Formats: sequence, structure tokens, C-alpha cells
Amino acid sequence: MRPLLLLLFSLVSSLDALASITERHGYAQFGELKYPATFTHFDWVNPDAPKGGTLRLMALGTFDTLNPYTFKGTSPAATANFLQYGASELNETLMAGTGQYDPSGDEPASSYGLIARSVEYSEDRSWVVFNLRPEARFHDGVPITAYDVAFSYRLLLKDGHPQYRTNLQEVKRVDILNRHRIRFVLKRAGNPLLILRLGELPVLPQHYWKNRDFKATTFVPPLGSGPYRITRVVPGRELVFERVRNWWGKDLPVNRGKYNFDRVEVEFYRDNDIAFEAFKANEFDIYIEHRAKNWAGGYRFPAVLSGSVIRAEITHQIPTQTQALFMNTRRAVFVDRRVREALGLMFDFEWSNRALFNDAYIRSRSYYPNSEFSATGKPEGHEWLLLSPHRKQLPPQLFTEPFTLPQTDGRGIPRETLRRALGLLREAGWTLSGQQLVNSRGEPFRFEILLVNPSLERILRPYSANLASIGIQASLRTVDRAQYKQRLDHFDYDMVLMTLPQTLSPGLEQWQYFHSSQLQVKGSKNYAGVADPVVDQLLNKLLSAQTRDEQIAAARALDRVLLWQHYSIPNWYLNYHRLAYRNRFAFVTTPPYTLGLRAWWLKPTENAP
Repeated sequence: MRPLLLLLFSLVSSLDALASITERHGYAQFGELKYPATFTHFDWVNPDAPKGGTLRLMALGTFDTLNPYTFKGTSPAATANFLQYGASELNETLMAGTGQYDPSGDEPASSYGLIARSVEYSEDRSWVVFNLRPEARFHDGVPITAYDVAFSYRLLLKDGHPQYRTNLQEVKRVDILNRHRIRFVLKRAGNPLLILRLGELPVLPQHYWKNRDFKATTFVPPLGSGPYRITRVVPGRELVFERVRNWWGKDLPVNRGKYNFDRVEVEFYRDNDIAFEAFKANEFDIYIEHRAKNWAGGYRFPAVLSGSVIRAEITHQIPTQTQALFMNTRRAVFVDRRVREALGLMFDFEWSNRALFNDAYIRSRSYYPNSEFSATGKPEGHEWLLLSPHRKQLPPQLFTEPFTLPQTDGRGIPRETLRRALGLLREAGWTLSGQQLVNSRGEPFRFEILLVNPSLERILRPYSANLASIGIQASLRTVDRAQYKQRLDHFDYDMVLMTLPQTLSPGLEQWQYFHSSQLQVKGSKNYAGVADPVVDQLLNKLLSAQTRDEQIAAARALDRVLLWQHYSIPNWYLNYHRLAYRNRFAFVTTPPYTLGLRAWWLKPTENAP
């Protein structure tokens, strides 16, 4: 009787397990997908957009490799704005909608099948199966199979950029079920975000890479599978992409209406001023403006006045990147929280905004500007519950006061702020000796701000002068991009002005930015050297959130702790796109979560021979 009961129990358990398996055309981290299985295209594209013509673009900087997945070198995808264009050296991913390859336009945390036609997962999210499209092909015509997916996983884990080891660390094993089915078994259940991250896995061709050195830099375009292939390379200066005419994915719902240009030409510029003059001279078609002063006064040239160039400000709901001066707490001078707070008090945003930026910007008061993840007011509800167990490890004011940043009237640091900064520094062991701030050993307070863009010197000199007024020597050092990357990768800097890209669904990238495990990982983005057990625990809560409300509460708690620990000096942000473009393009609309350039097309008259 007992063996029979055990058999029946086993059968019931198996049936329950089967009943809890979901297979869908897409995956939503929380809630439901916007688009049903029968959808034919996204709402913000024109599915019948005409194909043809040439799009001319610019990129700021340079590149020394066409492999975007390794630690060594800088690829085009790493340059500012490049991924917004829709033509890149990236390989296609299993799913589209999240990540950097093809972000969603109108959903915050959903993805749809690209190389994968569907996704299966257990109710507890302990495993996921991707069912691949039999028609998926690399550009040489070789089918994309589960063997390529498994190869990509292992290659990126072993030889890829450290960020892939972070993204893939929760995978326990990978099982090839057949040529078009692959299963990822996870180390722990209950992490709905991880399935999105696995869907972002780029699929690399095993037959191409198995006999090549993946870690080496290269100017030979690697084999891809996407809508464009690179047909011309001038190292460091120019790339030409051409649309793949017989591309296997052109009729997929996620791709209809996109990738409409036959040819995309990208010129690389080392200097913003030269690039802008080239745009005025009709050398390229779209200029994404990052300089407030130029936006305010630089667009009175004839093409704008005649209407042949359109100047546009387009609002969006994209969480803007974290831009800040990060203090490297691996350096002894920045270890004390009071020192970091004092340095933040000396940054006069209002003066900079008035004198340098034509009052164009909003002060960042969060690591997640322009999003619902920003910590505001005092902690309450679920956020308070997450923070409460850590009362002894956190500043008491965190629970009783909203986080604030100093404000001025835009005409200099007031005396009371100077006194407060000096008081904090005195508590931390720094005192004035003549015109110099020194510690108990008589060593002066000095540090270096590392830069790569010379135009930032003009912006940061006033901050350096403010610090000098209280006896701190802060020098500005601008280096070339190769040296800059080398120093960043090895944390060889005191303070650095950096940006951290943020997403519509914060997750594993936050681990890379702030988790203690990334403290000494070369190439990690933990620029401030955060090694805080409270931050680590909040990151775990963020990654294991089961609902959008839980995710928001965990992100706000994390934001609040980072702010009160003063790891950085927050800068500024915009909540709209700022761009100019030739009046020969058409598009349906700009969706809330992306600029959507990949869905633009040339007006019909511009396509005429």
C-alpha cells in the first residue's frame, strides 16, 4: 500500500509541476504583457515604412575593436548615444525589449521573442526554457541553434567582460534539450528579473568563434545575425553598415517597421565643437545635443532658420542616467562619511546652472532621476520595513528627515554652508593650517579629479575653486580615452565624473554598481568603492522582488542609503531628448521609454532615385 501511495503522490506532484509551467510569446517581469501573441507590430512604429536611403550619423570618441563583449578595448557600442541609432556591432539576443540591444518603447519591464519564438518557465522561476526559431540564421546562412546559445553563455562567462559574469552568476547549469530548446536552471527560485536578463543574452556563432581568440581586439567585423552588417571599417574613424536584404527576422512582430535605411554611415569625432560644425555643414543627419549652452545659442544657423533642420525637445519617461562625481572610497582620504558630505556641500549647482547651463538642468537628488525609484520624503510603508532592521548601521537622520542637497541663490556658497563643511571636516580630523587643510600628521588635503572630456574642465573649475576657499587642493586632470579606460578599469583615480546607465527595471546592473563583491573586480562599475553590508542586503531584496511595488520599495531604500552615505556628489539631468535632425525623416511618434530612431524612415521623396 505504501509504495502505491508514494507513486500516486509522485504522479500528483508531477501533474502540479506541469500545470505550473507557463509558455508565452514574451515575458513580463511583473503583471501582464501589453501585446498579445497575435500582435503584428508595436504601436509606435509604421509597419509599412518604406525601406531605402542612407542615414548619416556621428559618434563622439573613437574605437579600437569591433568586439563589444570583452574587457579589452573600446568598441563602437561603448561610445555615447551609439546604441540609440539601431545599427551596431551587437549580436542579436534571445528576446527583445529590455537591455541594450533593442529596448522597449512603451513597456517598462517586458520582452518579446527575437531569436527565441517563445519562453517557458516554472511558477517559482527556478528554471527557464527558450524555444528558438528554426528560421533564425547568422549572416553566413548557418542556423542559430541551442548549441550556439550554450556556447555563448560559457564563452561570455569565461572570457567576456566582467559584467557578464555578474549577469550570469545565478545560473546553476545549462541544458541543451534539442537543437531548438535550451534550459537554464537557476541557483535559486523566486527571481523574476533573471529571466529578463537571460533573454538579453547575445547569441554568438560557435562555428565562427571556436577557433578565434575571443579576448583579442579586432577590426574584422565579427559574424552577426541582425538587420545590418558592417561593410566598411576605417579604424577609429568610420563605420558603414548595410541592411541585410534577406534578413531572416525582417517580418517578426518585434522588427516590423524598424531598420528602414539601406545604409548607415557613422563618422567618429574627437571634439564636440568640430562635430557640431560638421553637422551645420550637412556632414551628417542627427545631432543629439549634450551641451546646454550650445542648445541655447548655437542653433541660429541658416538650415534651422529655413526649416531644413528641425530642433526638437521631446519629453520622455526614461529613468535618466546617474551622473555624479564619484569619490573612490578605496582611497584613505574619502573613507570618512563626514568628509564626503563636506565635499558635497561645496558643489554649487545653482551657480553652475545659471552661469554655465542657461538654467537648463534639474539637480539630481537621487541615483534614479526621473523615475518612480527615487527616494522622496521620509521612509514609510514597505521601504521603512526594509530599512528598519539596519537602524544601528545607518545615520539616524535617514529615518527622520528627507534627504536634501544644499541650495544656493546661484551667486556663491553662503557662509553658513562653509562653516558646516569645515565643521564636518574638523570632526573627521582635518583642520586649517594657514590657507591649507591638513590632518593630524600635517599632510595636506589634496586629490585629483580624473576627466576624459576637456570641456568638463570649464564646468569643474568653479568647484575646484570652492574647495580651495576652505583649504582643499583639487586638481583637474584630463587624459586620453585609452589612458582613461585603463585607469578606470584599475580604480586608479581619486574622484571621477561618471554616468551610470539606469533601466526601467533596476536589477543586476545595480549589483555591478554598488555590491561589495565588485570592489576589486577590474573593469567593474563600482566607481565609488561601495562595500556596505546594508547595501548588499538591499540589493538582494531588489533582485528578489516579486511585484512592482516590492521592486519600487527596495530601489527607494537602496537609493536612500546611497544618498545618506554620500558616496557621490549628484550632478544634473534632463527629462527630455534634445536633438536636431534634417527635415527629411518621418516617424510615427516618440514612445515614452526610448528615442526610437530605429523606427525612423526617409520621406518618400528622399528615397527617389
